[in-house]
Amino acid sequence: MTPNGEQAVSPSDREVVREHGLAVVDCSWAKLGDVPFKKLRAGHDRLLPYLIATNPVNYGKPWKLNCVEALAACFYITGFDEYGDELLGKFKWGHAFKKVNAELLSKYSKCTDSASVIAAQNEYLAMIEKEHNDRHEGEHSDDDLMVRNTNHSMIAFGDDDDDGSDFGSDEEDSDEEEESSEEEGVEEEEEDQEEEDQEEEEESEGESEEESITHSLKSTHIK
Repeated sequence: MTPNGEQAVSPSDREVVREHGLAVVDCSWAKLGDVPFKKLRAGHDRLLPYLIATNPVNYGKPWKLNCVEALAACFYITGFDEYGDELLGKFKWGHAFKKVNAELLSKYSKCTDSASVIAAQNEYLAMIEKEHNDRHEGEHSDDDLMVRNTNHSMIAFGDDDDDGSDFGSDEEDSDEEEESSEEEGVEEEEEDQEEEDQEEEEESEGESEEESITHSLKSTHIK
């Protein structure tokens, strides 16, 4: 596997892999230009088709496979799945590569030659580009609708338009509750005072009646 290859690896390379095995150039992507590829002679230089890396260094980046991922991908595409599984199984993150690229690896493994692998790759890239564009247009469409539809605007921008009035309402409600509580307290005090006054009046009336009775008794005794 080398960037200087002119053909993509395909199922038609199965016999080459069976007879000679696989090899990769072990170097950093950042220092790829320092590798003397012209001095590296190989009879079956191959390129990898579009795949997504899941290694810790370049996770989620297309094309940026490390050596382990590159070898495993070749094994899967040429029909040696057991070797690919065994290789990735030595790394904690290895299972993710097959999972993330399952659809692509399946497509490539069903091709016949390099040309069909490239065609499958380009078809897939066109599909994800279309999905991206459709999603992007859909987001703009939703934004336009939200601006034009007053109901959506109320939902989306209601908090901003209120300028925190909700918080003000809570404070006002709290103030009203406090005032109401104070008024209730005053009313209760007034009621208690009225009851005390009434009791005093009743006691006073009782005392008057007693005095009247006593006076009557005294008057009767004198007579």
